[in-house]
Amino acid sequence: MPAATQPLTARPAWKALEAHHQKVRSVHLRTLFAEDATRGERLTVEAVGLFLDYSKNRVTDETVKLLVQLADESSLRGRIDAMFRGDKINITENRAVLHTALRAPRGAAITVDGANIVPKVHAVLDRMADFANRVRGGAWVGHTGKRIRAIVNIGIGGSDLGPVMAYEALKAYSDRTLNFRFVSNVDSTDFVEATRDLDPAETLFIVSSKTFTTQETMTNAQSARDWSLRGLGGDPRAVARHFAAVSTNAAKVAEFGIDTANMFEFWDWVGGRYSMLSAIGLSTMLAIGPDHFRAMLDGAHELDEHYRTAPFDKNLPALMGLLTLWYADFFGVQTVAVLPYEQYLKRFPAYLQQMIMESNGKYVTLDGTRVPCDTSPVYWGEPGTNGQHSFYQLIHQGTRLIPCDFIAFVETLNPLGRHHDLLLANVFAQAEALAFGKTADEVKADGTPDWLVPHRVFEGNRPSTMILAQKLTPATLGKLVALYEHAVFTQSCIWNIDAFDQWGVELGKVLAQRIVPELEGKDEPRLGHDSSTNNLIRRCRKAKSRG
Repeated sequence: MPAATQPLTARPAWKALEAHHQKVRSVHLRTLFAEDATRGERLTVEAVGLFLDYSKNRVTDETVKLLVQLADESSLRGRIDAMFRGDKINITENRAVLHTALRAPRGAAITVDGANIVPKVHAVLDRMADFANRVRGGAWVGHTGKRIRAIVNIGIGGSDLGPVMAYEALKAYSDRTLNFRFVSNVDSTDFVEATRDLDPAETLFIVSSKTFTTQETMTNAQSARDWSLRGLGGDPRAVARHFAAVSTNAAKVAEFGIDTANMFEFWDWVGGRYSMLSAIGLSTMLAIGPDHFRAMLDGAHELDEHYRTAPFDKNLPALMGLLTLWYADFFGVQTVAVLPYEQYLKRFPAYLQQMIMESNGKYVTLDGTRVPCDTSPVYWGEPGTNGQHSFYQLIHQGTRLIPCDFIAFVETLNPLGRHHDLLLANVFAQAEALAFGKTADEVKADGTPDWLVPHRVFEGNRPSTMILAQKLTPATLGKLVALYEHAVFTQSCIWNIDAFDQWGVELGKVLAQRIVPELEGKDEPRLGHDSSTNNLIRRCRKAKSRG
């Protein structure tokens, strides 16, 4: 489905939003709540086990109506249908975008290049489940006959961030007899520290690289191979008992020494940052088991169907995407904080950073022209309540407007005295304080000296969205992942950008390949970089020669 042909900033809804923003930009949330006693109940949406309260955002009913109109004028519904249908909407790489197919039910039919891909998805899932059950049950043993006790996932980007996040998020459901480690950085410290206390005879490595040529991943994989063989007597046959691969390059996998029966495939219609529910999630399945992994898939599918069918004013990801666009393009917001009040979600903000900023960090539209407005803000965050004692000062009293996404759960997985009530009290209080603040009169009423009053005033009017669920389960995590995936897509459709390529990561990688031999060569290289880069290379070569 092609994008809307009318330029974004010329669309009627965009112009109406510009005029509307002039009317509401100074209206305080105190006023909005005072004028509408039901606002806190009305501006909410509940679906698929998630409750979204967006009442503390700087919006009115008219704002939401105009944002939905903008979505309609931007052909959002047609582009959603095109994605789910398998059209090649990643136009710069001529690829379909079907992370949604990874969680499609076994009997579904989704066609790419004339073939139904759903049976292939489930065939890989079934092979993953068989492998996971053998490792978890002890039937799979290492080269010396010892049971596997440690699993090290080697990947980078989407091959690392998703598995790390999911492992931490679902640790309560994991097999605690297995030790999980994750290696991504080409910095040797990452590998050395991850393996320092492991026994090679009890360690299984999962190497995740679609092409099996990714420089960082394959450098770490080669170090893992060397480490394993040193500890296993040097027999190359040991590699097949201590390595599995997530890849599509069978020749390279076999050349490395991995049995291709233990190679798990994913496809070019799955982008790396959208791949945690594909074979890239093999370490996750090993940790939590096939049943919990499938529950995570089912949760994501529930959210997929909600996004595909719900009207936009009642559509969780559509609303979240539109609200962020409202702040980025009309209030000039540059960052959004994601603040999970759940320790298990401590890596969720880092996971979202790649998903969102690699997707929508673009300045070129689908037709190759420059986007006429700002695109993705910077995403960041930490779990509560830790953040309250570090950066919340800036959110409450700083000069920048920073919308916040709060994520909370009614139940905890680890009941312990009053802890969870205190946690919930804090997240609700932070959202209330951000919205309503504390006036000078209220500060004075507390008996504060006049000279101190300005320092203790909270202006408020700081927007936030509350995402509330019953409990963090595998299904709930699947829903949260899909929620943000589709919010990102919503924004990309309106900005008319390709959310599924990532050319911005390529240039530095290409230049690095040129610099490596200039650092390693014995003879002084003829350098053709800028004066700064040339000088840095020469300094490192000189320092190494002295060392």
